Amino acid sequence: MESYLKKEFDLHHKNPSEEALMRWRRAVSIVKNPRRRFRCVADLAKRAEAERRKRSIQEKIRVALYVKKAALQFIDAGAAQEATAGNHTESKVSDEVRKSGFGIEAEELASIVRDHDAKALKRSGEVEGIARKVSVSLNEGIHTNDVPVRQSIYGSNCYTEKPPKSFFMFVWEALQDLTLIILIVCAVVSIGVGLATEGWPKGMYDGLGILISILLVVMVTAISDYKQSLQFRDLDKEKKKISIQVTRDGRKQEVSIFDLVVGDIVQLSIGDVVPADGVFISGYSLVIDESSLSGESEPVNIDKSKPFLLSGTKVQDGSGKMLVTAVGMRTEWGKLMETLNDGGEDETPLQVKLNGVATIIGKIGLGFAVLTFLVLTGRLLWTKISNNEFTEWSTADALTLLDYFAIAVTIIVVAVPEGLPLAVTLSLAFAMKKLMDEKALVRHLSACETMGSASCICTDKTGTLTTNHMVVDKICISGKTISISHNKSQGISGIEASEGVVSLLLQAIFQNTGCEVTKDENAKSKTLGTPTDKALFEFGLHLGGDWDAQRREFNIVKVEPFNSVKKKMSTLVALPEGGSRAFCKGASEIVLKMCDKVIDENGDVVQLSEEQISTISDVINEFACDALRTLCLAYKDVGDDTCEESGIPDSGYTLVVVVGIKDPVRPGVREAVQTCLAAGITVRMVTGDNINTARAIAKECGILTEGGVAIEGPEFRTKTPDEMRAIIPKIQVMARSLPLDKHTLVTNLKNMFGEVVAVTGDGTNDAPALHEADIGLAMGIAGTEVAKENADIIIMDDNFKTIVNVAKWGRSVYINIQKFVQFQLTVNIVALVLNFISACISGSAPLTAVQLLWVNMIMDTLGALALATEPPNDALMERLPVGRGASFITKTMWRNIFGQSIYQLIVLAVLNFYGKQLLGLEGPDATLTLNTLIFNSFVFCQVFNEINSREIEKINILKGMFSSWIFVGVMTVTVVFQVIIVEFLGTFASTVPLSWEMWLFSVLLGAVSLVIAVVLKCIPVGVENQRPPTTKQHDGYDALPTGPDMA
Repeated sequence: MESYLKKEFDLHHKNPSEEALMRWRRAVSIVKNPRRRFRCVADLAKRAEAERRKRSIQEKIRVALYVKKAALQFIDAGAAQEATAGNHTESKVSDEVRKSGFGIEAEELASIVRDHDAKALKRSGEVEGIARKVSVSLNEGIHTNDVPVRQSIYGSNCYTEKPPKSFFMFVWEALQDLTLIILIVCAVVSIGVGLATEGWPKGMYDGLGILISILLVVMVTAISDYKQSLQFRDLDKEKKKISIQVTRDGRKQEVSIFDLVVGDIVQLSIGDVVPADGVFISGYSLVIDESSLSGESEPVNIDKSKPFLLSGTKVQDGSGKMLVTAVGMRTEWGKLMETLNDGGEDETPLQVKLNGVATIIGKIGLGFAVLTFLVLTGRLLWTKISNNEFTEWSTADALTLLDYFAIAVTIIVVAVPEGLPLAVTLSLAFAMKKLMDEKALVRHLSACETMGSASCICTDKTGTLTTNHMVVDKICISGKTISISHNKSQGISGIEASEGVVSLLLQAIFQNTGCEVTKDENAKSKTLGTPTDKALFEFGLHLGGDWDAQRREFNIVKVEPFNSVKKKMSTLVALPEGGSRAFCKGASEIVLKMCDKVIDENGDVVQLSEEQISTISDVINEFACDALRTLCLAYKDVGDDTCEESGIPDSGYTLVVVVGIKDPVRPGVREAVQTCLAAGITVRMVTGDNINTARAIAKECGILTEGGVAIEGPEFRTKTPDEMRAIIPKIQVMARSLPLDKHTLVTNLKNMFGEVVAVTGDGTNDAPALHEADIGLAMGIAGTEVAKENADIIIMDDNFKTIVNVAKWGRSVYINIQKFVQFQLTVNIVALVLNFISACISGSAPLTAVQLLWVNMIMDTLGALALATEPPNDALMERLPVGRGASFITKTMWRNIFGQSIYQLIVLAVLNFYGKQLLGLEGPDATLTLNTLIFNSFVFCQVFNEINSREIEKINILKGMFSSWIFVGVMTVTVVFQVIIVEFLGTFASTVPLSWEMWLFSVLLGAVSLVIAVVLKCIPVGVENQRPPTTKQHDGYDALPTGPDMA
């Protein structure tokens, strides 16, 4: 079975090929209900059609953009001719728009940006004229009270989506099961024949019993599927929750992109996705990637001459402000998003693998069903021939044949485990919902199950291992190292530096910052910016600096925002007395190399000697060894001839200060790292910080251990493939790394060592590594929208402990599905073999169609609900991860399946053939009583085996059972319904009430399976491809005996 599954049903968990998706679809056969079984499977035909429509729209956009670009050279001349000729057509505005206080129609406004119509923009008075027409101040923004009016005139920022399925659609889908349809027909025929022969109401019972059972199966199935859909709908809403920073009511605030309206002033920074069409107001070095919209990879520089910003494009560099001119379906992105709703998400590897298992078992079940029907029919014919009654057929014989056919069809119902692939979806939906409560948003289904196999986590430091609450702890200025006290009563008065040096320091802080001060809803001042910027900014305020006065005094000419490649931020400002001054701050080693002068202890600017460089480097290393983030702040005076186009210099700076910023390790991180190590998951820190800072933090977190290697990015990227093969297993810390280094590390860990790699990222440049990794983890707080788009899971609280929780839930999904498969295969084997052997020997099946439908519900929908939704336990993190290519159905599982099946078959066969003698049953109801006892014992065997299946290897199966209320609830419902069926619904279910002794006997027969499970678990099985003995085992817990590199 395993080789067949690997050949036909093997699927890569991330970006599977079209050929692999088609291969397993072709291999699937014996499907009772395609609409339900493949509901959570991508529709490749719809996806292909959506892709064609997407390319068509992209081509139209690309052609339109290039035509407009080609025509730009004629615009000025055309505008001049228009002005000379006086040709100017005033656009008409409807009464509704005019009464709402606006001066331009929605479609006309949208077309200006959509068509890159610079002529129309100029005619409207540029961005200021557009602002007047949509009644907004470029400084104050819109008023919140105006949002409903703007939405009614210009539309909402929402895209057309398919309406969700109603509950009745799920009922209809459940009714599409071919075997159920056949059984409905059989039931109707049975009712018709029964009424004709036995009259009312006796003739109704058999057929009506089947119909009621089918109705119960359909309703339970539909309710389960509908609840799943509601969970996925809630998760889908969470995925689409994106906040954007806007100016409203005169202050900056965050709003959902769905609340964005025409007239909003939007702040854009690196990694943001442009949330609507708009016009550039102001900004610095704004570079936009339009590939998602036009398919063109070349970035576009946005400025006053090229002011058009399109929804769905990405900010690659720089920052800026834009005025929203079109939202929702009036943007090209809105039309593109409409096409992306089709096709669905790729199926997960477990779903595909279990489709394979269902196919194999379905073929076996179909064969048994056909054989059972042929044997039963053959025996009937033989009896007729033996009694010379072959030519004499009555309606009773017809009913008997119909009953045989119904039993055969019901065997197919039981034998084809439609619930296997859907159990994966159920388990994933449950896990994803719980993970949402634990601050992890799963964007792709497969990531949740893949995370359970993760053998390596490459994590960022700042904000993930640390709190991201930064404060300046030490500085070195004018040759003096000063520890900063954060006692508010003392302030920061201990800095011994001249007034001129402090003034320069405040300029370096306030002029070269991404921070802004705004008012919150309570009119209190609030600082916005990155944690590093805010730490420096607040330090400047404590020094007595006046940010507003600084900004009024100096005019910013050019800004180069910080990014993870340059590791610095630079600003060029015009001085009040003339000339310009450049400020630079960033990674201490990088900025220090840009400096050739320094401010000495007397406050004078002097040339930077080798001795001073060595002293400053020692200070930087001292700060870093204290686990402080180190930054250098520097400035350079440049001449009057320097203008914006000449760029910001990258050498000749004067060093002002070395800053050490404290960012404490998060509580609980060390324990979380230890949990990972115990679970066989290697944790590697990949950071852009100084190597000494990284070492100190890594040791504090328990990541850097004896024998582990800490390496810098520049050294790592010069290694040859052979050198990388030798050093990568030892690397525990990579400092001063670029996003490309992270990508290289991830690629080599996967390709060279077969690791299942999870990697964290927050910046735009982390996107390739997030995409390449088996599981990309984006940070919800510090992460950019571009990083989140390329991630599989978003860690909402940026906490490493949450990543460990995701790994635990991933393992839980995998083991829960194994439990369910073990349980279901046992029921399959017993039901098939029991009915077949009984048909062959006695000419009748002990389990009727109604009883088999009830058993099917126990093992399918209810079994999945009970076993696939069990919460994780700490023991899951005491075993090694499941490796690539591991056998899903392990030897241990086969041992349990065959052991329990043999026990149940022996017990039920003995009851079937010798039950009357052993139990002393006599009288006309003896056969019916025996069959009821067999049915009851069979059900209780499954109830107790379901409890057994909670633990595949461990003997203690009751641990944690009562904390899983779903499991306890399903068990209770099963037992209660079994009592009702046996005691009160005998007319429909072909049962008779049992004495208390019979009930006790049934329960005891089922309970013996608990003892059988203990015996089976003491039987050793061969361990398949266990990890080498060098791998540490923790707490004496053995690895799962499945596959290579396994747990």
